[in-house]
Amino acid sequence: MQIPSAVELATGPEPDCSVIWLHGLGADGHDFEPIVPELRLPPGMQVRFVFPHAPERPVTINGGMSMRAWYDILTLDRNGPQDEAGVLESGQLLERVIEHEHQRGSDYARIVVAGFSQGGAIALHTALRFRQRLAGVMALSTYLPLSQSFATEVAARATAHATAHATAHADALALPVFMAHGSHDPMLPIDLGQASRRLLEQAGYPVEWHEYAMAHSVCAEEIADIRRWLIAVLGPMALG
Repeated sequence: MQIPSAVELATGPEPDCSVIWLHGLGADGHDFEPIVPELRLPPGMQVRFVFPHAPERPVTINGGMSMRAWYDILTLDRNGPQDEAGVLESGQLLERVIEHEHQRGSDYARIVVAGFSQGGAIALHTALRFRQRLAGVMALSTYLPLSQSFATEVAARATAHATAHATAHADALALPVFMAHGSHDPMLPIDLGQASRRLLEQAGYPVEWHEYAMAHSVCAEEIADIRRWLIAVLGPMALG
């Protein structure tokens, strides 16, 4: 399995950290490219932004026609079946991108995974299970997929009694989580995001939650909050 092709932007000539940002259903890696200059990151922050393109695959709710998607959407019923195989496959793709950024010089603790909508679901799924603690995960207008398997895995980790396992569990729970959702989202209603937030908090994860008066989109206030959060987890103070 190769890493997906991607759009890349760097805020300096020698980036020492990475933000891997996944787009939503039907978009591509260019979708969030314009946000990078809007973030107005401090000159001292040299960040490589990586915007991978999702593979093209048939999407059931699109009449079976192919489009860029991280996994299939089988039904609009939020309690219906999920494409577990597709989620797992894209999770593996994201892990490969993370490893690629690590090989290029970004420590795991200096890598943020982010995503919008379907991309945010894959970002959450992958970051919460990754074997190393990352700098953080940013989930925008999205939800936690395969929540039952997540709960089972978290419960299994939480009951580990070996000291090494307990330490690893505590370190994993230190993963910063940024979640944001529009209160008027017609595609992924805010209660889906709120339910995912509660699952993470019940498992012990520190979630920074934001709600905005918007639909399934990104707003200026949200970009300002993203800027502040990225500086907190990747800026000079985060290195100490």
